[in-house]
Amino acid sequence: MTLDSLLLSQDPELVRVIRPTLEKMAIDVEVCHEARKATDILISEKFDAVIVDCDDLRGGLEVLDGLRATPSNKNSVTFAVLNGKRTTTQEAFGMGANFVLQKPISMLNASRCFHAALNFMVRERRRYFRHPVKMLVRTVLGEKAMNATSTNLSESGIAVMLHEALPKGAVPRLQFTLPQTDSRFDVEAEVVWADLKGRAGLRFHNLPNTAQEQLERWLDERLEEEMPGAKDRISAAESSGRVR
Repeated sequence: MTLDSLLLSQDPELVRVIRPTLEKMAIDVEVCHEARKATDILISEKFDAVIVDCDDLRGGLEVLDGLRATPSNKNSVTFAVLNGKRTTTQEAFGMGANFVLQKPISMLNASRCFHAALNFMVRERRRYFRHPVKMLVRTVLGEKAMNATSTNLSESGIAVMLHEALPKGAVPRLQFTLPQTDSRFDVEAEVVWADLKGRAGLRFHNLPNTAQEQLERWLDERLEEEMPGAKDRISAAESSGRVR
């Protein structure tokens, strides 16, 4: 599994430097040349990293300023690229940038910056990572109990398949055991979405700290299988604190 990034720029020299630097780190790069198109992409797609050419692209600064309002990418690791004439580093940080690069950018400087941010990209991947898993989930809503089958699991919720639809907004109790472990869960979860075919997505409510740690540890192991080295990078990111 690779990480995903979006580069918003019309500057061919910037693209020439940044694309190979990221690709050497197993980070896929999607290049967008228009701010309006980038805004549409950021609404519909999720990226681990977003690089915005703020000063030399019309509308680039507005994309950076609005990025934290997009549900899919509000927590993505964000890089502001400045030309030293329009936007200050402090202003870029104030608009939500985690890292700032100043033009002209060399491959060495780009490499140092992206390697410094890599741990945080992996931690963000863990945050929204959904692992496909099929397991029995006991669903109890009021006096009614039903068996469901999970389809995927994340640190914040679970998707299931039942024989009948769950009402949106309901808060059933879910009982399940993580595969290949003795970790049994008995938790409340809110139905965030549901369809008439019995598919539903639920968000965990008040997951106890012990259960949260068990779930995160299990997901880290699954993520490590897909992205070797992820666990160490997540630990490094959590030890270093806030990105800036």
